[in-house]
Amino acid sequence: MKKTLIVVDMQRDFIDGSLGTKEAEAIVDRVKEKIARYQAAGDEIIFTRDTHQKDYLKTNEGRHLPVEHCIEGTEGWKLAEGLEVPGAVYINKPAFGYMGWGDYHLEEVELVGLCTDICVVSNALIIKALYPEIEVSVDASCCAGVTPESHEAALATMRMCQISVRE
Repeated sequence: MKKTLIVVDMQRDFIDGSLGTKEAEAIVDRVKEKIARYQAAGDEIIFTRDTHQKDYLKTNEGRHLPVEHCIEGTEGWKLAEGLEVPGAVYINKPAFGYMGWGDYHLEEVELVGLCTDICVVSNALIIKALYPEIEVSVDASCCAGVTPESHEAALATMRMCQISVRE
């Protein structure tokens, strides 16, 4: 069975940039270790990148979250150092959830990354809706939310939707 690791938005702006948190900084090494295990096993690795343009503050999201972040091509848009691996797939997504997951042949999926309560939960729910019979899991120790409380709320939501949450 093909296993896929989806690394959600492990970008500098979410780690130590304009929207960074100490919780996000704390998961970087664990995410690197998880990527290394998948790579060593020859499993599929997909990275998503939150991708905005210079007009971000004029967008609907920008009006609700008026903090410029992940502007394509900037330092904050780049993945944290040491995460990228050869042969991985890179997806630039302009919104919380990527709507193209149906184009992939997913059999078993694990998600890690940022932010648990926005992009991780959005992508996990989209994948579960598209592939209701596959195992979809999230490694909570490799995720961080906007706040610890919203991280826990997102994990509870995913559990309710039959997504396995690993601690």
